[in-house]
Amino acid sequence: MSASADSPAKAAKPGREGMQYLDSVSYRMVTLWLPLGIFLLVLLFPFYWMGLTTFKPNGELLNYQDYDPLWVAHPTLDNIHKLLFETQYPQWLLTTMTVAVAATALSLFCSVLAAYAIARLRFRGADTVGLLIFLAYLVPPSILFIPLATMIFQFGLYDSMWALILTYPTFLIPFCTWLLIGYFKTLPFELEECALIDGASRFQILWKIILPLSLPGLISAGIFAFTLSWNEFIYALAFISSSENKTVAVGVLTELVEGDVYHWGSLMAGALFGSLPVAILYSFFVDSYVASLTGAVKE
Repeated sequence: MSASADSPAKAAKPGREGMQYLDSVSYRMVTLWLPLGIFLLVLLFPFYWMGLTTFKPNGELLNYQDYDPLWVAHPTLDNIHKLLFETQYPQWLLTTMTVAVAATALSLFCSVLAAYAIARLRFRGADTVGLLIFLAYLVPPSILFIPLATMIFQFGLYDSMWALILTYPTFLIPFCTWLLIGYFKTLPFELEECALIDGASRFQILWKIILPLSLPGLISAGIFAFTLSWNEFIYALAFISSSENKTVAVGVLTELVEGDVYHWGSLMAGALFGSLPVAILYSFFVDSYVASLTGAVKE
């Protein structure tokens, strides 16, 4: 009786005794904690270095013989003071935020309409149109900014935020459209068919059914668009000349590098503060971002 009672327990764990090494501390250290530690070190070390350089005085920053390069002996706020009060960094930050939000909103609006038409209206050549839109994203900005500069001058938009708000969608819309096409295709067609039977229009279906279900995909596309707009450099350098209208990426580089003199402390402070809004954005919407990568509504 006891043998028969023990047999199911043994059958429930086949080969368990031979795989106990998987639970050992040394195995988990090698397969989990060590790679994770290396990944975190590579990922977080640039932020640590920027923070160190931000609070280091110039004497420590340039003297590695007497001071530890990985620590701050005498912290100072001079670099932050120079960045905030001797440059127009707050205005650069406001300009960058305004341009990024406006360009992202405009791009998402156009991308939603284009992606819905390609993914759900079932017209001939839809797949080809989607491929061509994605190929437009692959065109280097260094090629496009020359003809775009001519248009910006002709419309009188040079050295204004509108020059960036209207040119950033040239690379944001193709990417967001391609991303949303794939997400819209995962939504069940039965939802739209039921709505059409009940007399709903295409606009009502898009507004009341597709968009609420596609919220993770929209957030994911918005995060990518916002990040690309925030970090864009070529268009901001070519279309903006006055100091007060510059973005963070251009202003920090052009105003804090004087010939062969690099104000490293203020440069790192500007880079650190400029990276915080994107990091905060990702932290707020990380759940929706992960959901958009794992799939949409299941049938």
